[in-house]
Amino acid sequence: MTVRFAILGAGRIGQVHARAVASTAGATLVAIADPIAENAQKVAGLYGCGIRTIEAIRDSADVDAVAICTPTDTHADLIEQFARAGKAVFCEKPVDLSAARVRDCLKTVEAAGATLMVGFQRRFDPDFMALKQAIDDGAIGEVEMITLTSRDPGAPPVDYIKRSGGIFRDMTIHDFDVARWLLAEEIATVQAAASVLTDPAIKALGDYDSVNVILTTASGKHCTINNSRRATYGYDQRIEVHGSKGSVSAENHRMSRIEIANGNGYTRPPLLNFFMTRYITAYANEIAAFVAAVASGAPTPTTGYDGLKALELADAALKSAQTGNMVKLM
Repeated sequence: MTVRFAILGAGRIGQVHARAVASTAGATLVAIADPIAENAQKVAGLYGCGIRTIEAIRDSADVDAVAICTPTDTHADLIEQFARAGKAVFCEKPVDLSAARVRDCLKTVEAAGATLMVGFQRRFDPDFMALKQAIDDGAIGEVEMITLTSRDPGAPPVDYIKRSGGIFRDMTIHDFDVARWLLAEEIATVQAAASVLTDPAIKALGDYDSVNVILTTASGKHCTINNSRRATYGYDQRIEVHGSKGSVSAENHRMSRIEIANGNGYTRPPLLNFFMTRYITAYANEIAAFVAAVASGAPTPTTGYDGLKALELADAALKSAQTGNMVKLM
């Protein structure tokens, strides 16, 4: 079966997913929709697909699946529209900034019997997948503690921050998903601290740029997350998992994997500086996994429920940061 795709939104992430669809065996890109004609024409020119409106795509018999890459405040409505239309749906995180709205949306998807996958690309990064496999194989025994480091080279534009839902729902949400994935247990408590250390404009928007979060499961396992909107040395993405028999870690990606040794010491090339470069393979693997699920009828590896749980953790972290109190989820 060839899964016939349309992309809704031809901006930065839409272009990434269009490339992934075009390069995935068993998938073909049929159409692109975007109100900015220049963006739509760029994708159409690169991959030979048609340009259609969202409504035309919804009603198209030659479209089996859509990737929703539009602004967050449109996600839930579009998921519901396309689920009712019988299309398989891949949606960038989050489904919505309101957990109540996400729950309603997931009820609609379930009633329609539709396929929904929420985009958490870090689960599909080759290094992180290998780390997860080592855990599943018992290489480090029982997981006890996890440390997740995610630091961006710089903050996104102010206009983006205004619509993002804040750092916990926009940035830390990826770490919340990775934590659930690696712990293989639901989170019982959340304790968060948050500050503005890099840009006063972020504080003026009521957001934070520097956060630390401690997640604890009912069995006592811990995950510590640290995020910053400023890393002068590049895009910092690391995982360390400590277990009863050892530990496993995934290090940063650099522009090349060489090391120079001379009289000045040992030096290595700088880190990659952009999330789309760091996770280009992960995005491709993510779309390939979605295509495989749609073609086979198997469950998607990341679900609407995963999106909901990550958002609930983001909400709890924000409440904890604002009040200074631990938030109990179970």
